[in-house]
Amino acid sequence: MENRQGYDPSEFEEEEGYPMEQPAAEKSIRGYRIVIIILSAILVALSILYFSIHRQQMIDNELLQADRDSIQNDLGRLMTDYDNLQITNDSISANLSIERERADSLMTRLKKERSWNLAKIKQYEKEVGTLRTIMRGYVRQIDSLNTLNKKLIKENVGFRKEISSANLRADMAEEKAAELDNKVRIGAVLRARDIALLALNANSREVSRIKNAARLRVDFTISANELAAPGDKTVYVRITSPDGYVLTTEAMPTFEFEGERLSYSAQRTVQYDNTQDLDVGIFYASTGFTAGTYKVQLYCEGRLIGQADIAMR
Repeated sequence: MENRQGYDPSEFEEEEGYPMEQPAAEKSIRGYRIVIIILSAILVALSILYFSIHRQQMIDNELLQADRDSIQNDLGRLMTDYDNLQITNDSISANLSIERERADSLMTRLKKERSWNLAKIKQYEKEVGTLRTIMRGYVRQIDSLNTLNKKLIKENVGFRKEISSANLRADMAEEKAAELDNKVRIGAVLRARDIALLALNANSREVSRIKNAARLRVDFTISANELAAPGDKTVYVRITSPDGYVLTTEAMPTFEFEGERLSYSAQRTVQYDNTQDLDVGIFYASTGFTAGTYKVQLYCEGRLIGQADIAMR
């Protein structure tokens, strides 16, 4: 009984050569260390993977940015090419304007685009390629039209020379005809000569002093002129007094001369035969005449056919 009461297990194990049992806490710590090592390895691996993916994304973004810039540059050059196309054909010009507007719209979309990926790059490249293909088609059409125009111009050179020569002959003939017509018109103007101004009393007898006159008579002769048309001719006479006033009636009648309305003293319609001279007398009735130089002007068919300055006593 004393031996059992003084029993020490550790002494017994040491004496027998058996190892001592590790505490549970040491086992737990070793397990935590393993887990930490494993997690650290996983974290390192994830970090390496993250930086690798991030680096690849940056490379991809740089490539996408380069592709976007390339597309914008291509589109800018394409828009310049559209602007440089010169065409007079209305139909092609209208279609070019439509395609130019499509290019403007595409450039606006490119500048506003914020989310880029390979699919969108391909889409924009396709649209730019379509616009360039369309433009090349128009360039071929324009070149074809220019070639055709050059051919037509070359073919028409001979015709133009012939037409120019014919036009020159026609112009010369027209000038000669106009010159002849002008000569005929000038030659057809009536001419009045031997213009005289007589002072008459109330009995139509001539008086020596104009202050005693009751009316005036203008005598003249219309020369024969076969170029002038025969028939009724209205002759207007303007008598200007020495003080510069045109003698006229209270009604102050007028006629048209070179776009203006002129007052006249008296008028008479006569039957004109272009084969012989015609003597004409036109009367103007009034009182209060004064001595001096009177100016007599005769008009017919819108032309001045004769005039004279006559001194009256």
